Amino acid sequence: MFPRADLLLGIALALSVVSPATGESAAGTTIPLRKRSSLTGADGVFNQSKAVAATHRTVNKHRQNRITLQENRGHLIGRDSGIAPASLPADLESRLVPRAEKHQLEALTELESGREWAGTITIGTPGQPFLVDFDTGSADLWVPSSSCTGLPCTGKSKYNATKSSTSLKQSGSFSILYGDGGTVSGPVYSDTVTVAGVTVKNQFFGPATALSPDFATDPIDGIFGLALPILSKIRKFPFFANAAAQESVRVSQFSFYLADNGSELYLGGTDPTKYTGKVEFHNVDAYEGYWQPTGAKVKVGSGTILTKLETIIDSGSTIIYGDPAAIQQIYAAVPGAQPFEEAKGYYTFPCDSPPVISFNWGGKDWEISADNVNLGLAAVDSPDCVAALAALDLGFGPDVFILGDAFMRNVYSVFDMGREAVGFAALA
Repeated sequence: MFPRADLLLGIALALSVVSPATGESAAGTTIPLRKRSSLTGADGVFNQSKAVAATHRTVNKHRQNRITLQENRGHLIGRDSGIAPASLPADLESRLVPRAEKHQLEALTELESGREWAGTITIGTPGQPFLVDFDTGSADLWVPSSSCTGLPCTGKSKYNATKSSTSLKQSGSFSILYGDGGTVSGPVYSDTVTVAGVTVKNQFFGPATALSPDFATDPIDGIFGLALPILSKIRKFPFFANAAAQESVRVSQFSFYLADNGSELYLGGTDPTKYTGKVEFHNVDAYEGYWQPTGAKVKVGSGTILTKLETIIDSGSTIIYGDPAAIQQIYAAVPGAQPFEEAKGYYTFPCDSPPVISFNWGGKDWEISADNVNLGLAAVDSPDCVAALAALDLGFGPDVFILGDAFMRNVYSVFDMGREAVGFAALA
């Protein structure tokens, strides 16, 4: 299992780095992010197959996270309540709309381009560049290995250990199962990893010798996890935890600004040019490894619909997911809303009267804008639009929501590892 003492030591080391009390800016470094493509087609219509693909990716990731958490926690799972965290429903895959065949045959730019919030890192000495998805919903770094010869590795940048003077093979291996039946797997190495000038030495990661077919048409090379250490499949501290421990950053915070233009990940504090006012911080329930602030309310207009929610802030998810019963309650308060028959779990609303939906953790109402709540027309010339909140039972229980970039685009998001808190600020 994940070494409990090491986990506590890692958090203690992170705490030793300055952590501003109110989210003041600090000297840090900016990583430009490529824009994630919209789920709205060029004709303004909701792209159902892209949305289903995004849902599959979310399902796959959180399925693996539940498995990893149980492996790492061992007998510690459920220590507080005596009840193990819920596993994913056995029939979840059958309840998802299957991917359309034409979707799997679409050209790269149509299928996957920009689906992730991606930026460039380097691994090794000298640095070998990789385009990675920065994901707050997972905790490991992996990229393709030079030993990966399968079709999914074609055209991707590959890590060559023999070309790095700081590369060191470690014991063990890693394997991540994906819902398409494939895996991302390979040995474990450590090497120097640099992100926009922030360097971590001896960072453990996975050079994958096999990639799931799911990645064959994905332009990214790999995944860069930013969740808390307990979700690590390779049972080592993620990059940012090590950056804080090695004092490669002055402040143990990283921040996201997600927009159509100028999107960025900021390491080592906040970028004051991207937000106004104070950052409103909320403690997270870190027991399951997510950036998961508690005590949230969901409001439609001025009316409170749901209370006492836990919310996973996940830059690796596109939209907002909630338990089906909870999502139904939200849309019951939206005039004209109805289930979208073409894609299970989605709802529509009249395009000319978008709902005002907001999340509140005891401070401000953080509203989802009319643009971000709208995924596109239900059909050509339809008066109805598809909403960015969808019903999906991921096994977390009825009171847990996943807030992807349909939420994160509306706020400046700050992740504070030192105090295990997430903060939000108004966009500049």
